[in-house]
Amino acid sequence: MASKSILMLVGDYAEDYETMVPFQALQMVGHRVDAVCPGKTSGQFIRTAIHDFEGDQTYSEKPGHNFVLNADFEGVTAEAYDALVIPGGRAPEYLRLNEQVLVLVRAFAAANKPIAAVCHGAQLLAAAGVLKGRACSAYPACAPEVRLAGGEYVEIAVDAAHVDGNLITAPAWPAHPAWLAALLAQLG
Repeated sequence: MASKSILMLVGDYAEDYETMVPFQALQMVGHRVDAVCPGKTSGQFIRTAIHDFEGDQTYSEKPGHNFVLNADFEGVTAEAYDALVIPGGRAPEYLRLNEQVLVLVRAFAAANKPIAAVCHGAQLLAAAGVLKGRACSAYPACAPEVRLAGGEYVEIAVDAAHVDGNLITAPAWPAHPAWLAALLAQLG
């Protein structure tokens, strides 16, 4: 497999596992992964949160790690990367308010490059308007947003992934093996 350049779009309170695991695993297999956050530069960090499933109506949240960014958001273009990774957590809720972020997501979609979104990452896809006529999975609480954006919400097991063309989605971090395998298959 030839080395690819992957952009990881994160923000404060991204889900810890959904950020750390893909960042490290994709590098482990030889890809370059640039983690960026609007308003922050390389060397700065985001705070992450650990979401767990403990039998409540929704996930629990605990403080995670400080995740150090390794690239600058300013000047990032879809043309410079082979794929986009969008971790979940609360970050997408805020990232979707940034017009530069939405333009970037749309550019990846228009270029038909792989976009891997997990959990609440679908909120960003919905806000960017790239779900119309597409099927995707997400954390179940995001199903209404997927549908309102013209997408089809696919309910799958928490450890499964769904692929619709260049769109690779999963409900939460337990899906990492399936979700990352599907992304790697897209990367060739």
